[in-house]
Amino acid sequence: MAKERSEEEQIGEEAHAEMETPSPEEQHAAEEALEAELAADAGESALEAEVASLHVQLAEHKDMVLRAQAEVQNARRRAQQDVEKAHKFGLEKLLKDLVPVVDNLERALSTIDSEHEAHKAVVEGIELTHKSFLDTLGKYSVEVIDPAGEPFDPELHQAMTQVPNGDVEPNTVLDVFQKGYRLNGRLLRPAMVVVSKAP
Repeated sequence: MAKERSEEEQIGEEAHAEMETPSPEEQHAAEEALEAELAADAGESALEAEVASLHVQLAEHKDMVLRAQAEVQNARRRAQQDVEKAHKFGLEKLLKDLVPVVDNLERALSTIDSEHEAHKAVVEGIELTHKSFLDTLGKYSVEVIDPAGEPFDPELHQAMTQVPNGDVEPNTVLDVFQKGYRLNGRLLRPAMVVVSKAP
């Protein structure tokens, strides 16, 4: 009996040993499966890394595109402002040269005796020319600055002298030597004025 058991045990052990030790083919297949699994894991992690890298690149390119669009909009806005300024102030130099003609017409009117019969036609001609000239300047958005009696404004007026005067508030324009002009709100020439001061 003991002999039979030992043979049975022996057969069982051999069968168990056969089950525990795989054949070389099985071992090779298991190794290949393990390598394939490792390769799949490595491929997945490589894909994940590549996807993360592509996300970073996409964010960088989006940022670059937004910056480029902002630069184009800024350049367009600057160009539009330059065109507007050219339209508004393109005649500034010409108008600065024409303004003294108005001054000369006003001086001529102030020196001629308008009561004298012989001078009436000349005075009328100069007045019409002066009015026509001012109307033409007005068409080009030129405004006359004639601040007599107004408070002194250093942005628009140039004080030639100060005169003590108790009848008006200090820093009031008493007299205008030369009128000033503005083109579309920008100063072409300041008005030259006499300003009051406290006596």
